[in-house]
Amino acid sequence: MKDGSSRRRARRIAIGAAVVIALAGMNGPALWRFGSDQYHAYKINRPEYKADNGKWEVVDIPEQYRLNTIHAALLHTGKVLLVAGSGNNQKNFDAKKFDTVLWDPVKNTFKKVDTPNDLFCTGHTQLPDGKLLVAGGTKRYETLEGDVTKAGGLMIVHNENPDKPITLPAGTKFTGKKNGKTFVSQDPIVIERAEKQFDKETGKFLGNKPGVKRVYVEAAKSGKKYETGTEDNYRVGDLKGADAKNTYGIAQKLALDKKDFQGIDDAYEFDPVAEKYIKVDPMNESRWYPTLTTLSDGRILALSGLDDIGQIVPGDRNEAYDPKTKKWEYVKQKRQFPTYPAVFQLPSGKLFYSGANAGYGPADVGRDPGLWDFKTNKFEKIPGLGDPKLMETAGTVMLPPAQDERFMVIGGGGVGESTKSSKKTRIVDLKDDNPTFTDGPEFDKGTRYPQSSVLPDDSVLITGGSEDYRGRSDSNILQARMYDSGSNTLRRVADPLVGRNYHSGSLLLPDGRVVVFGSDSLFQDKANTKPGKFEQRIEIYTPPYNYQGSKPTLSGGPESIKRGETATFKTQHSASIRKARLIRPSATTHVTDVDQRSIELELEKKDGSVTVTVPKNKDLVQPGRYMLFVVDEQGVPSEAVWVDIP
Repeated sequence: MKDGSSRRRARRIAIGAAVVIALAGMNGPALWRFGSDQYHAYKINRPEYKADNGKWEVVDIPEQYRLNTIHAALLHTGKVLLVAGSGNNQKNFDAKKFDTVLWDPVKNTFKKVDTPNDLFCTGHTQLPDGKLLVAGGTKRYETLEGDVTKAGGLMIVHNENPDKPITLPAGTKFTGKKNGKTFVSQDPIVIERAEKQFDKETGKFLGNKPGVKRVYVEAAKSGKKYETGTEDNYRVGDLKGADAKNTYGIAQKLALDKKDFQGIDDAYEFDPVAEKYIKVDPMNESRWYPTLTTLSDGRILALSGLDDIGQIVPGDRNEAYDPKTKKWEYVKQKRQFPTYPAVFQLPSGKLFYSGANAGYGPADVGRDPGLWDFKTNKFEKIPGLGDPKLMETAGTVMLPPAQDERFMVIGGGGVGESTKSSKKTRIVDLKDDNPTFTDGPEFDKGTRYPQSSVLPDDSVLITGGSEDYRGRSDSNILQARMYDSGSNTLRRVADPLVGRNYHSGSLLLPDGRVVVFGSDSLFQDKANTKPGKFEQRIEIYTPPYNYQGSKPTLSGGPESIKRGETATFKTQHSASIRKARLIRPSATTHVTDVDQRSIELELEKKDGSVTVTVPKNKDLVQPGRYMLFVVDEQGVPSEAVWVDIP
């Protein structure tokens, strides 16, 4: 019996083993993947791995707060403003569904904020009082050639009456005097009265300079036969008498070609305390894809963008916002740039354009990197840029500390939907007598849309991107690297969990972690057959320094420090403190962040305290709220303390 039982048991074991072997043969790859995934999860969560490479985690966002994050800014309350506007979604735009969410990354709580207009592809920057200036956005979505059903384009409306302005509502009809074709205005306009012109010496009346206003028009009916090929004068609607004589339109070709995005002139300040947008004076120009850069005098310079009819804003229409008066005025300095140009204020007082941009604009105008002396309007080109024709969707970062005036330009791609991308990093030292770009360490893959954030220990986290335009052909790069400016090297660290390409960015948090958001792939698959979905997940990267044990403490100092002044803060680790950094919070979109900079502070140590000195240079230390970090001899930063530089 015993032997028979053993034989039956052995037979069952043999049968079971055969079944397992058969199943393994059928499902071997799946079992291997399961085992591989389990091992990978074990590996990346080991303490020694995190201490060397850091760790990525996906943020748990309740469904009602998920949005297509296009823009993000760190506020001095510690919260992060996530802005979608219509989120590159035509249906949202048509329904006037515009989204903004305020996120507390410490408590992981969320709050919806009323969004007054479509702030999709707006510009933004930190203001001296801690508010965030937001300017521009979307007036109308693009329509690709082939999808355009009504001929349309630019109508320039003239008013020759010196006695009164003319108001024309949306829907005003313009009929060609030669071609007889009728076009309809899409927006209301006011054409200012004509200006009387006199000879300065004799006082003789020379005539009237007409008031002029542009408006976008479309044919009253669909079809190719309503296109025009030449310039014509147009009668305006139902105007009678003198108004009909003095008011007229002039248009060139009105056709069925592609219609680009159109911008708005709206501007707002977001108040981090009241947690709402506050409307301010509109810009003189409508702008979609503009860059906002803080100038030496504290004004905010608005550059480039597509205007209210989808054309690049010309370089003689640059304008500046005064935070004191909350008004915009044109500046005399003329310089043309492509959209979202990476333009930085330097400690020297000049502006630096890295050549990185988001693409719209003439291929042969304003794309060379250089130094712009804003006082004289002189622009000095900087030679040596590697892959100069692959600068769209490139990233630019001011290397720490900001006093060194060194920049890195990262990756990039060809114009438009090009498949080309650059593996290069390029570094330039603007303190050189004759600054020239030199190639830095390369990536193993061409990289468009690289996100980069300066860390308190003076390293730079570079992550994500894609090899092809908007992640085409499943080309997202699931890699992250640390750049060490001292050794000029890139070191591979933990891989992100989510691919990032177009409409992505990253920013540093006060606890030393980095938030990465966005991604707007064209397709979901290698064959480019499935339409892409906007990536609504947000990741947080915890750098290796947060896994090194206890962090140095910092507390008790003043809330405000003037330039050139010192301030003392309590710390339990003064003996081990090696440096102090003042880091301006990010306001980032389209991998463009001209706000972030890390400023070295003079440091004195006493038992139980550290004293820091803020540099006097106003071009280096622009007014506003900053994160103050101290970093110990192991490279571990404290939690940041917020300070105001008035």
